[in-house]
Amino acid sequence: MHSAMRFEFATATRILFGPGTLQESASALAELGGRALVVTGGQVERATPLLAILQGAGVSAVTWSRPGEPTVQAVREGAAMARTEQVDFIVGFGGGSAIDAGKAVAALAPNDEDLFHYLEVIGRARPLDRAPLPFAAIPTTAGTGAEVTRNAVLASPEHQVKASLRSPRMLARLAVVDPALTLGLPASVTAATGLDALTQLIEPFVSCRANPVTDGFCREGMRRVARSLRRAWAYPDEVAARVDMALASLLSGLALANAALGAVHGFAAPIGGMFAAPHGAVCAALLPHVMVANLRALRERSPTADALGRFDEVARILTGRPEAGADDAVTWVRELCAALEIPSLRTYGLTPADIPGVSEKAAQASSMKGNPVTLQPAEREGILAGAIANSE
Repeated sequence: MHSAMRFEFATATRILFGPGTLQESASALAELGGRALVVTGGQVERATPLLAILQGAGVSAVTWSRPGEPTVQAVREGAAMARTEQVDFIVGFGGGSAIDAGKAVAALAPNDEDLFHYLEVIGRARPLDRAPLPFAAIPTTAGTGAEVTRNAVLASPEHQVKASLRSPRMLARLAVVDPALTLGLPASVTAATGLDALTQLIEPFVSCRANPVTDGFCREGMRRVARSLRRAWAYPDEVAARVDMALASLLSGLALANAALGAVHGFAAPIGGMFAAPHGAVCAALLPHVMVANLRALRERSPTADALGRFDEVARILTGRPEAGADDAVTWVRELCAALEIPSLRTYGLTPADIPGVSEKAAQASSMKGNPVTLQPAEREGILAGAIANSE
């Protein structure tokens, strides 16, 4: 990597971070236009403060509530609504699902072709013909980093898979990351989203596309998860812990958008498309098993790989022990998953009979291309077996 180093870095046009920034965002939102479509999760009432801020800034708004993770058909409907309502910009307010839904609606609304013309894996993956509507992202969970990524993950029930709508033009014009919006999140949501953030900090750090810019984000994010995820889970109203996790999530988004992910997200794409399983919880269940398989494969087939040293550094950051090695990182993650009561994949309906099909679909997922080592079919199937049984 060092002798022929090449990388690109791009992110949201403007990021506002800190407790209370939602209340300070009125003028920044008003700069995007005079009429907004606010895309929320299932609890549209949570957006009441945002709607008041928009009204105070002279921006009229309509809302579109989408419970659960966004589907291809839902995005089509949202884009049609955006056109009918003649909105100037889109705001995604909620967890990663609401933000991805809003991002996809903003991208599709000005474009004439069907969504499958632009969608990866199951579509034609063509570039957007026209620039998206301006998009603002306001996360209310700390995990996905979707506020600063250039893709939206959409489920296609007919294909039983999740695929990305992706374009550099989909980066948000404005990201408002107010940790106060995450206070009081349920423990299960804190755990799943927090471990998603950790996954998105580890995977880019050890990926084949790691670079010095994203490395810094990953190191800082991992430190904050290590010291604050358990506290945020145990004490849901502790502001300092929520600030740490909101920043870790933001940093994870900056990292994954400019480096790469890996096998955890490679598996999560088909699992999320085939089963009613929350993305963060799937990543949490897979993470320790993928780490074990990657380490074993690297040691067997690429013993001089840079990624092995990087796993050692992950261990030192997570444990706080200067003598820690890669296997200590696995132990630390496994103990964290147990402490945060992460369920096995069996909880979401996966059984050993599903392993071959999920494994084959995962091999085609775009995230697999960033994994530090190519996993063989038996290794992929072993990861799934462990995550289903919740054992090594």
